[in-house]
Amino acid sequence: MPLAKALELAQEYDLDLVEVAANARPPVCKLMDYGKFKYESAMKAREARKNQAHTVIKEMKLRPKIDPHDYDTKKGHVVRFLKQGDKVKITIMFRGREQSRPELGFRLLQRLAEDVQELGFIESNPKQDGRNMIMVLGPHKKKTEAMAEAREAQAARKAGRQGEAPGEPDADAEAPAEAAADSPADAG
Repeated sequence: MPLAKALELAQEYDLDLVEVAANARPPVCKLMDYGKFKYESAMKAREARKNQAHTVIKEMKLRPKIDPHDYDTKKGHVVRFLKQGDKVKITIMFRGREQSRPELGFRLLQRLAEDVQELGFIESNPKQDGRNMIMVLGPHKKKTEAMAEAREAQAARKAGRQGEAPGEPDADAEAPAEAAADSPADAG
């Protein structure tokens, strides 16, 4: 359709002539309300951003001579971070003479990586950085997948709780109440 005729039609129906595919030959245009079109495209972009996940790097600091219980606690935090889909930066801090034994830190990092192997992988190998040794672990599943699983688990817990809601009396709960009302103790 010629441009002049399309513009005439748009004016007749009190709409705008909007080019929707500029690269096509010939260019594709539509008769529509441009304000509504802008609003809908903004809402689509907003929804797309809502579903995107921000990559967060959590940090865990350890010492080479860490107590076994403390190690287990720190490992638990790393496991939680990886399950949430976050990357984890593990830093081993060396002090004094510990700096002459970097292999202790390396072994500790390797042990931690093996312990959380099913949840994450070594994204950057251990490397010495001044007084610290640093390693980054990445999760096997993406943040969006982890968020979806968390939402499903939360919905399941909520549904389980609603099944036990105090507002809904059970048939078992009503029977003792009726029996108590009919008891001879109430008559006297």
